[in-house]
Amino acid sequence: MLSLYKSLVRPHVEYCISAWNPHYKKDKELNENVQRTFTKMINNMEGKSYEARLYCLKLWTLEERRNSQDLIEVFKMCNGLSRLKLNEFFTQISPRNSAGVTPYGGAKCRWGG
Repeated sequence: MLSLYKSLVRPHVEYCISAWNPHYKKDKELNENVQRTFTKMINNMEGKSYEARLYCLKLWTLEERRNSQDLIEVFKMCNGLSRLKLNEFFTQISPRNSAGVTPYGGAKCRWGG
């Protein structure tokens, strides 16, 4: 049953997730409810919390998977393995701030922060 979920359901839920990554709590919860509902259907999972079911089934939450995919994409950009260029999303900031500390490892996101 778990292999059916991983091969047939989850790919549809995660399709192009990097492009349309949900930002609103409501959208994240709707997306997560698909996995939450499915894990309830598996034998011997009744009465367990969602987190306990994920642990028993060795699954991550969909938000954790989205974060992982985002980090993988940034890694690819940093190492020239992606068609996207790092300087399209990040700008280099001065190496030291007024406290003498390098903030954010020396990179700053163009859209956020």
